[in-house]
Amino acid sequence: MAGKFELYQDKAGKWRFRLKAGNGQVVAVGEAYESKSAAQNGIASVQTSAAGAPTVEVDG
Repeated sequence: MAGKFELYQDKAGKWRFRLKAGNGQVVAVGEAYESKSAAQNGIASVQTSAAGAPTVEVDG
């Protein structure tokens, strides 16, 4: 099964998203957004940017 984005409102009424792997494990979490559409734009940004993003090692 493929991964999926879950879009939801938190207890404070902010919109958030999380990316779950096919096994149900959360692999990424977005920030809090004021609107549903802003959170959807955040998902779209991750979908677009992650496809070709390099892996870069940085000092902790």
